[in-house]
Amino acid sequence: MQAPSREYADFRRSRDERIRLRAYGPRSVATKSSASAPGFETSVTPTEEHALAAPVIESRMGPIRQTYKGTTEFPPMAKAYTELSQVVRETGLLVRARRFYAMVGVVLALGFAGAITGFVLLGDSWFQLLIAAALGILFTQVAFLAHEAAHKQIFASGKANDRLALWLAAGVVGMSLSWWTSKHTRHHANPNRVGKDPDIEIDTISFLDVDAAKARGIQRWITQRQGWAFFPLLTLEGANLHVIGLRHLLSREPVKGRWAELGIIALRFAVFVAPVFVFLPLGMAFAFLGVQLAVFGVYMGASFAPNHKGMAVIAPDAKLDFFSKQVRTSRNITGGWWATWLMGGLNYQIEHHLFPNMPRPHLGKARAIVKEHSQTLNVPYVETTLFESYGIVIRYLNRVGLAARDPFECPMTSAAARA
Repeated sequence: MQAPSREYADFRRSRDERIRLRAYGPRSVATKSSASAPGFETSVTPTEEHALAAPVIESRMGPIRQTYKGTTEFPPMAKAYTELSQVVRETGLLVRARRFYAMVGVVLALGFAGAITGFVLLGDSWFQLLIAAALGILFTQVAFLAHEAAHKQIFASGKANDRLALWLAAGVVGMSLSWWTSKHTRHHANPNRVGKDPDIEIDTISFLDVDAAKARGIQRWITQRQGWAFFPLLTLEGANLHVIGLRHLLSREPVKGRWAELGIIALRFAVFVAPVFVFLPLGMAFAFLGVQLAVFGVYMGASFAPNHKGMAVIAPDAKLDFFSKQVRTSRNITGGWWATWLMGGLNYQIEHHLFPNMPRPHLGKARAIVKEHSQTLNVPYVETTLFESYGIVIRYLNRVGLAARDPFECPMTSAAARA
């Protein structure tokens, strides 16, 4: 089999002109307003993503309103995805990678065996917190596998993937798979679309200025500083994921497989949580769980946040083709194999969104095809380093948080009030 990039080059030469005729280039976004009243200068401030992220309009009175990308900025491109998917299928990148996932399973099993051995040998020691941190990392890696199984990336059989995802998510990690699947499916269908993507809905953090402006009390204080508070708040995300999942399973809304999930989570509680309190002093046991959940939350959040935060925010009524909305709202993380292991394949977010059932080891090969296809269509293909992405996320959240500040508040008065 030839390298994907070579096959794609042949494919592109034969169809390049047809693709260009079908596609529309993105319309440029003005960086200055055409009409500003004297003393009220307004400009559009693009993000570090070369104006891909939703711009924030700023003035001397502070942020006015976040704007969203629509059909005019991202005109539809006929058959853009059809052409791409044909090449991907022909190069065999959707074929299952069972040996890879078997190897990952063995590595994780050895990791858990080592953690359990260390737990037994250390006994009543505060060094147990190191075991707790290791378990937080291992549980996150298992969550990555559950994510892939839910996307049908591991087995050819859908039922086999579903069973594996259930036991990994509920039985090992302790999260509700049904809650996560519902939320994640809606995210994949409409990434960064206002009113449809649950990942940009307000929680403790506001991802849209309209939500930030509604913040009151302690939440308003957090929102004003949410960029800097984002990673510290992730220490609570592990516990939050468990609580939200249980709330979903115990709600009155219909949940498929409710009792099976609750039973598996209860079994996981008995196998993992109960022994911690049996073999460790009470205070140490709580510290053990606290460290494990904190590491799990930070690792999960730090792996998922770089993918879309700070990228284009899509208007609710925008009509975009599948290829455009997936590529323009996603960001890849560079780093190669180590980033793939660290982030469970989420570093190839663009390829994952275009082909959700593509096995992890094939995502890197698909990158060359997708990137070249994007360049042919003049669609920006965004990738950056991991730490640069964190900086982008922090700045974006701080910029959104400006909406929680009162533009008519006197700085001297507020400073005196704080004193």
